[in-house]
Amino acid sequence: MPSEVIEGVHLLEVGWPEPVGANAYLVDDGDLTLVDAGLPVGRRSLAGEIHAAGYDPAGLDRVLLTHYDVDHVGGLRAVDGDVSVHLGAPDAALLEGDWKPPWTHPKGPYHRVFRRLYPLTGRDLRPLMDREQVGGFRALHTPGHNPGHTVYVHDALDTAFLGDLVRVSGGRFRPPPWIDTYDRQRARKSIARVGAESFDHGCAGHGGPVTPDAGAALADLAADLRGQRP
Repeated sequence: MPSEVIEGVHLLEVGWPEPVGANAYLVDDGDLTLVDAGLPVGRRSLAGEIHAAGYDPAGLDRVLLTHYDVDHVGGLRAVDGDVSVHLGAPDAALLEGDWKPPWTHPKGPYHRVFRRLYPLTGRDLRPLMDREQVGGFRALHTPGHNPGHTVYVHDALDTAFLGDLVRVSGGRFRPPPWIDTYDRQRARKSIARVGAESFDHGCAGHGGPVTPDAGAALADLAADLRGQRP
């Protein structure tokens, strides 16, 4: 069943137990926004979780994708094709074949395969630039895990939707696995960038939300990472 992080922000438990699958979030701030969509086949269906939260999937105003990985985009089949789908511009280029992932990185072959299996063809795909405003959300380009990874900060709700910028384990933020990250140095800089933001609630793709003081917790992680070797 979905759980409420704060009023208007629902954690949709579509992910299988770690490390398989990712969370999705439903945000009601007057508009209805889905942040990430989970796997093609989740532990619970995306549509069912939206209904259980008290909403109709047909009422979605937009989808925000933190990045293009199948555990974040696969569940879009439950979403009407007319709903706008927003994705960081570099990941949109990956998806459309304008950027060719390197064969030498473990994620390169993965992306070359899955962008053919889940191409988001026919979707109203809207590439996002850094600091672009979408409804109540600010898009922050946070490359590293993926070239177009994007964090969405909702200032009115004091909440950041972190995708795979970090994971949560034992109630603490951790960096993503380096084997699953294109550029470790850029990932650390992205963690530091978001850690400089002010927000109380941090909603990651993997693990439960961190609340309160999520921004401070992320800043602490950034400080720890600065003291480690590249």
